Amino acid sequence: MNVKLTMEIAWSLMLARWKQTLVAAIGVTFSITMFITLLSFMTGLNQLLDSLILNRTPHVRIYNEIKPSEVLPIQRVRELDGYHHFVHSVRASTAREEILNSEAILRAIQSDQRVLGVSPKASAQVFFNAGNVDITGVVNGIDVLAEAELFHFGEYVVAGSLPDVHKLPNTIILGKPLAARLMVELGDIIQLTTPDGERYQAKVVGLYQSGLQDFDKTQSFASLTTVQKILGKSPSYMTDIQVKLNRLEDAPSVAREYQLLFGTEAADIQTANAQFDTGTFIRTLIAYAVGVTLLIVAGFGIYNILNMMIYEKMDSIAILKATGFSGRDVRLIFLIIALGIGFFGAITGLFFGFVLSSIIDQIPFVTEALPTTKTYPINYDPLFYLIGLAFSIVTTYLAGLFPAVKASKVDPVVIIRGK
Repeated sequence: MNVKLTMEIAWSLMLARWKQTLVAAIGVTFSITMFITLLSFMTGLNQLLDSLILNRTPHVRIYNEIKPSEVLPIQRVRELDGYHHFVHSVRASTAREEILNSEAILRAIQSDQRVLGVSPKASAQVFFNAGNVDITGVVNGIDVLAEAELFHFGEYVVAGSLPDVHKLPNTIILGKPLAARLMVELGDIIQLTTPDGERYQAKVVGLYQSGLQDFDKTQSFASLTTVQKILGKSPSYMTDIQVKLNRLEDAPSVAREYQLLFGTEAADIQTANAQFDTGTFIRTLIAYAVGVTLLIVAGFGIYNILNMMIYEKMDSIAILKATGFSGRDVRLIFLIIALGIGFFGAITGLFFGFVLSSIIDQIPFVTEALPTTKTYPINYDPLFYLIGLAFSIVTTYLAGLFPAVKASKVDPVVIIRGK
């Protein structure tokens, strides 16, 4: 078999029906272009939505949960052992939200090689006083430097300065919707009341917007020291310890380990956001399904064109076989035609897919719900381009295989006798 001669014959057959060949190549190009664009945009959107959760959510959260006592008082009476106890409307025990031995727990976590960073937190339920109206909310006391490094909090501050909360006493950062409800601006003094009736004043030094409207309407942030002062607690008072790990996949096992080790509750990010992960998976699956469907449709176009080419080139096939070309050679010729169409369509499709993705990436997308987003999100993962190229080659190969096998079985005697 002369490879060079085989390539020349395949090239001649393609040029003989160049319009149909061009239509098939355009079909593959369009499919790959839309596959790349759709997948880049959909995964970019997934990354954007994931960042809203991942950036602001610890991999492991350590806290104390207020829950009923596991052993009720009546169960402690020995004389009633063996009786059935029917207890209704059980109330929570006198357990505290405070994490006991919080400083020792912090040191133990910081020495764990699996941990990227840790940020203590203290939450206080308060009422924001707006004239005669009290708005229920939460003040989160944070380690400002750790929060900015681990949870990118500074990216969500749309007005004012995050470091001011760390440097200045009695300062607070409000959610932008909450500030609008309170009708306050930067530099204003707000008054808040604790459930115990204690009043406290704080200066507004920043506004933040996370993209979660309901969250921003009630949440505010201050330094850990400020919240401890509001609650009248000691410097060791903490209600949460937020942990970021080097590997997100370790979160479930680390949470179980910490729960047993420290005697507290520990929630991992994967369990807490299982529904969100499911939505991300489904959106990605839909993008792949649509892209593969487009490639399959293009493959049918190549199949039909090669079939028509075989019917029209029966004479040429018969002559090739009569002059010494085997069925294998004829099959290879038509496979080369199919793969040539697929490869050309794939390369041009990858190029136009990148160009179209770049155009979408430059389109302004400004919304108050997503303050960190300025343009439509696009993911330029090289893996998508490799997948697109592989799908294109495989699809066009399968589309050309059946017509090629059919052409290899043509009997030249029958064709020449008919002529």
